[in-house]
Amino acid sequence: MRKLLLIFVLLPILGGLGWWYFHERQLPFFSQGYREYAYVTNGKSNTVTVINLLNFARQSTIKVGSEPTGIAANPNKNEIYVVNTGSNNISVIDAEREAEVAMIGVHGHPYFIDVSDDGKRGYVANSGSANVSVIDLEKRVVVGNIRVGASPGLARVSADGAEVVVSNRGDNAVSVIDTKRLAVRSTIAVCQQPEDIVILPDGSKAFVACTGSGQVASIDLKSDKLLALLDVGKTPVHLALKPDGGELMVNNFDSDNISIIETTMNEVGGSYLIGTHPARGVVSDDNSRLYVSNFGSNTVAVYDIDSGKIVATLPVGSRPDALAFTQSQNYLLVVNSGSGDVTVIQKRTPKKKFEPGEYSLLTMIPVGIQPNNIVVKAFVLARPKP
Repeated sequence: MRKLLLIFVLLPILGGLGWWYFHERQLPFFSQGYREYAYVTNGKSNTVTVINLLNFARQSTIKVGSEPTGIAANPNKNEIYVVNTGSNNISVIDAEREAEVAMIGVHGHPYFIDVSDDGKRGYVANSGSANVSVIDLEKRVVVGNIRVGASPGLARVSADGAEVVVSNRGDNAVSVIDTKRLAVRSTIAVCQQPEDIVILPDGSKAFVACTGSGQVASIDLKSDKLLALLDVGKTPVHLALKPDGGELMVNNFDSDNISIIETTMNEVGGSYLIGTHPARGVVSDDNSRLYVSNFGSNTVAVYDIDSGKIVATLPVGSRPDALAFTQSQNYLLVVNSGSGDVTVIQKRTPKKKFEPGEYSLLTMIPVGIQPNNIVVKAFVLARPKP
């Protein structure tokens, strides 16, 4: 009887260790100090949940400002930046210490932050004060507030850091900021209620989704001219660019489909039903798959770009929204804003293409109330813990 009791006690422990060991083995061989975390903003909890992606467990919870929304990672230092919409500031999280180490005041009602590729500057559109705050991320100070159009929603910096494109929702225009002069270079009338922005990797064009008119604007950033207004579906809310820059995937929230834009020709290649109220999309690094969170049907659709077909539809939590890959891209993280958790989807390597079981639900991790955004950061500790 004592032996039987011992087995029942040890089995869960050994099982847990085996599960942990399996997932550790899926990662490349890194030093002892390797860390990989996901950071989730919880809009109604005023916190950020840190998820350990080596064992897919909640690591810690960090208190930040009021109503956190946007979040970004510094590519060159171990810091995370959280936009606190309610308190009009930016929380700086030290990834190694898992703690807020600074708070930078900006202006009215910011929602997102974009960080330059060199990690030196952050750009925050303040929707309530019609300006963009420029932050020196090394000194953690605001170095300028640039006046733009009405109700700016997003400020997106180009890969070379030369310009920032701002969507002004209130006056149906886009501002282009010269980052050297910290001044608006041009203002371009586009379409109704511009929101999301992507800039091609070579910096030649910007594409802007206009939720009010069902269009995407193509802008030449060399001449600051509107090239085309492309008709897509109803309420295009999110743009996902293939890493090679050749195609742009548009999530049309109110027409339940995606539109695919050929970025070189400025043409809509086609539109495809994807699910109920598609909210966000992300494309794999090999340019082959698009993953879409369907806010209205509590699913994630997997779309094969080359074949033009949905190859999987996966149930997740309530009101799925933001998406992120782990570094290996073997796992997809889905933020469920309604159920307050993150679904982890595992991608397996099938023996045959489109083999059933290529994707499976690994686990669901509780976070906070109304989670809305996520970012993944992998790094090596400067001084590995013993």
